[in-house]
Amino acid sequence: MPPKDRAPFLNRLVSASFKEAEAAGRSLALIRPRNTRFYYKPKKPDELEQERRIYADAARQDSFFDERLTALEPSPYDFRFKFEDAAGQHDCANGDWEAHAMFFNGLRREGSERATLDWMNSTFNEEYPRRGMLFCLGNMAKRPQTWQLLGVLRVDDTGQLALF
Repeated sequence: MPPKDRAPFLNRLVSASFKEAEAAGRSLALIRPRNTRFYYKPKKPDELEQERRIYADAARQDSFFDERLTALEPSPYDFRFKFEDAAGQHDCANGDWEAHAMFFNGLRREGSERATLDWMNSTFNEEYPRRGMLFCLGNMAKRPQTWQLLGVLRVDDTGQLALF
């Protein structure tokens, strides 16, 4: 979809909060967060080792038709966002695989963790809030009260909803 068409299309799907989406019976929501603050915390060695085991187990689950997968290396940081929506303040882990891919791609390009984390900080705390972003949040049937941040979408903030 061309960038100019994204905001008009997606604004029609935006909820004021994930609580509003929950009340409407939805398990997936787009929200336009306010007062966002991206931050990261180093993972503990035991957390990283547990993730490595999970990734290795997943890579071994192939079928007759699948190629053997290589286990992914987990990123050494837990990426998070503090933000507000119409229901109040929240602090969510960013479960979006693209944030972790962003880290590894940045590490190859920038050459150091410090430079990569500074670049991610600038992207999520300056550029995206200035230009506009949406959060995609979802829950699971087994735990409908627990909402997770599934993705961060860079979508222009047009300041108004589409009229169709």
